[in-house]
Amino acid sequence: MKPLLKIDEVTRTFHDGDSEITVLNKLSLQVGAGELVAVMGPSGSGKSTFLSIAGALLTPTSGEVTIDGVSLAGMGGQELAELRLKRIGFIFQSANLIPYLKVEEQLLFVAQLAGMDSGKASKRAASLLERMGLKHRQNYYPDKLSGGEKQRVAIARAWMNSPSILFADEPTASLDAERGQDVVRMIAEEVKAEGKAAVMVTHDERVLPLCDRVLYLKNGALVEA
Repeated sequence: MKPLLKIDEVTRTFHDGDSEITVLNKLSLQVGAGELVAVMGPSGSGKSTFLSIAGALLTPTSGEVTIDGVSLAGMGGQELAELRLKRIGFIFQSANLIPYLKVEEQLLFVAQLAGMDSGKASKRAASLLERMGLKHRQNYYPDKLSGGEKQRVAIARAWMNSPSILFADEPTASLDAERGQDVVRMIAEEVKAEGKAAVMVTHDERVLPLCDRVLYLKNGALVEA
């Protein structure tokens, strides 16, 4: 089975005045269907750069990124935007919900952007909200939700278009231990249920038992824990 994410010897350098800084150095990674991979590392180790390149937000200096069999090499801005919309889901430290949209509308808005059939979108949204334990909150605005509920809405929204891979950037940072574990457990369950892949950058060691693999970003490359 082909990996849903393949990163092949990716290097990323930045120029700081006359000097060149190498943030990622021939980094490679493969993530398969049904797999949740955690990436850890100290601040400044390049985790944000790694996530931006893997998520088609930043171009590597060299190397190749392939998502669901599609190479990002040579893609233009419009093609990359389309790929992010159709094949990639993102979850951030804060839920980043749209304040004037109700919970269900948050999901339907994403479906609308992707051109999904409205009937199919409604069924998909209802199913995700049910699985996330949010059905009773579907007509609530974000300011009426708890922190854990907001992050669960963000997870449901990220899965709305059934992306091949989900990237999560410190998804438990603003949550207590119990809610943090709930959120990561839901990500892991969705990965398995839908045969997708997920990569999570985290400092939260409490959620590592829920992950299939734990990798550390060290000297610009990923190493096994």
